[in-house]
Amino acid sequence: MKPFAFVFPGQGSQAVGMLDGWGEHPEVVRALQEASDALNEDVGQLIKAGPKEALALTTNTQPVMLVAGVSAYRVWMSEVGVAPQALAGHSLGEYSALVAAGVMTLSQAAPLVRFRAQAMQEAVPVGQGAMAAILGMDASQVIGICAEVTKGFGLNSDEVVEAVNFNDPGQTVIAGTKSAVEQACVALKAQGAKRALPLPVSAPFHSSLMKPAALKLKERLEATEFAMSKIPVINNVDVSIETELDHIRDALYRQAFGPVRWVECVRALGARGLHNLVECGPGKVLAGMTKRISPEMQGLAMFDPASLAEVRASLVEG
Repeated sequence: MKPFAFVFPGQGSQAVGMLDGWGEHPEVVRALQEASDALNEDVGQLIKAGPKEALALTTNTQPVMLVAGVSAYRVWMSEVGVAPQALAGHSLGEYSALVAAGVMTLSQAAPLVRFRAQAMQEAVPVGQGAMAAILGMDASQVIGICAEVTKGFGLNSDEVVEAVNFNDPGQTVIAGTKSAVEQACVALKAQGAKRALPLPVSAPFHSSLMKPAALKLKERLEATEFAMSKIPVINNVDVSIETELDHIRDALYRQAFGPVRWVECVRALGARGLHNLVECGPGKVLAGMTKRISPEMQGLAMFDPASLAEVRASLVEG
């Protein structure tokens, strides 16, 4: 089998019925039961029936995306049995990657990501923060313009906007206070960005406004027992592989208010000779990004038995 890595999607890829394609696969049933027991609610029903608005609440989105990613991984391991050479996850997806690597159990991770979501929402009440995707502008330019906009509010202002997700060479996500993000969108378009799309999110994830949430998360992480990683995980915040458990905790803490350096993560996987990246979970967002980041790499998506068969065939060929 060709060398490959698994990557796990984060918030935004959720959809009502996103696990239906797996049918009643025992691994999916088991994962849903584990998460439901840990959260004391029927996660399977929430995913199956929604409604969409409920899935979009970050306190639900984070646990359901975790379960979806871990479910797909467990199906692969039960059907194919060949572990990837490395893992990475986009934002919340890093938690799915750490479960796949054996650092945390799903029963530990589900309440942890719900706690993370609650802390994030409490840090910035709904409607006060915002995020937007900036298309067709170099990331360094986006960083500079965001800094100018923030500076323009004056030294004593609470208004802030920052570049927080480096998704591919032509797409950078910004986050911050609502008015600062709106002002940045105007400034970015005026200076050449093709589009500035407001994102339907309930909090300014990965911005410095998440620091209070991160501090709460830090305490929770310190109280969570981790195990040694069985598979290398390239993290978002440093684009590095940590083996020390306290370093893994620290990277997750900093990731809550630090940028997702996804372009560099994908290139780091490529530099390890892993040119086949399999998106493990619903959607094809990361598979698309892979091709835009490194055209010589292959981005595959696995979200049901048919796509699993395609991925397996693609990795076995040649």
